[in-house]
Amino acid sequence: MADDVRVGLVGYGPAGEFFHAPLITATPGLRLTAVVTGDPAKAARIGPGVVVVRHAADLHSLVDLVVVASPNRTHVPIASEALRAGLPVVVDKPLAATAEEALELAALARERGLLLTVFQNRRWDGDFLTIAKLRPRLGEIRRFESRFERWRPVPKGGWREQGGPEDLAGLLYDLGSHLVDQALQLLGPVTSVYAEADTRRAGVRADDDSFIALTHVGGARSHLWVSAVAAELGPRFRVLGSENAYTKWGMDPQEDRLRAGRSPAEPGFGEGDFGFLREERVPTEPGNYLAFYEGVVAALRGEGPAPVTPESAAETLTVLRAARVSADERRVITLS
Repeated sequence: MADDVRVGLVGYGPAGEFFHAPLITATPGLRLTAVVTGDPAKAARIGPGVVVVRHAADLHSLVDLVVVASPNRTHVPIASEALRAGLPVVVDKPLAATAEEALELAALARERGLLLTVFQNRRWDGDFLTIAKLRPRLGEIRRFESRFERWRPVPKGGWREQGGPEDLAGLLYDLGSHLVDQALQLLGPVTSVYAEADTRRAGVRADDDSFIALTHVGGARSHLWVSAVAAELGPRFRVLGSENAYTKWGMDPQEDRLRAGRSPAEPGFGEGDFGFLREERVPTEPGNYLAFYEGVVAALRGEGPAPVTPESAAETLTVLRAARVSADERRVITLS
């Protein structure tokens, strides 16, 4: 594949505009060629030289790779259609509503000999990379606490807040997808799940204040919070090990920098601040969302594996589904 891979982006909401489009543009070997949106205001913000079309199927003759960043309920049908048209696919998280749907997509991709990968960009957060680097000094990790908390007492509107279960709306499947994925990457498979999912704000249908507790096969526990109504934010990470502990406050800066229009290719883009290994101040590793799309290019060239496998996304969906049932039925769910 000597020429740049022509990329078609489905959806130009926050995920498409602030994450995928700038990352694709900054990745050597990729060229953003076409975008699907029916919104004239969004279309006007798309850069020169990029074709705007109204339907995902309109991309198939124009591109070599389809990136799905449309509303969650559309991920599976759009990805399936692209795979059947012979195109490799990147899908924003969550890949599907259930692990079964995710594995069916994975089987379709294997049958067609095509790449299918999932945009779990938070694996490349600087503070999460720092935990991996510090792991030898932490000893056996016994408790992993992780938070995506915000203070948004006034709802923003849109399907993420107003949608129902069929839309995969709410924080459990949104930010919760990241936190569960990180916990599984760090500590491995889960044996039991307990969750609470509440809707705190008037006029909101989906959960906006949720908690997930996981017990991992090795005995470690993960406590995960996602909230839009946290008037005082807790630490982003608190990791307790047999030899040491790591605490980090504040979010990885890459999202804010992308939203501000900075290029992820600029020097120092992923550099963060610091956390603490007990009293010792520890610099945060540079975050690197570009690594995901660099991995996509390598996989398309046959030079490496998919940066995120659909099977690992299915594992996350198994846990999220158990969390949804746990919250609805107010009980602990045991996973085999």
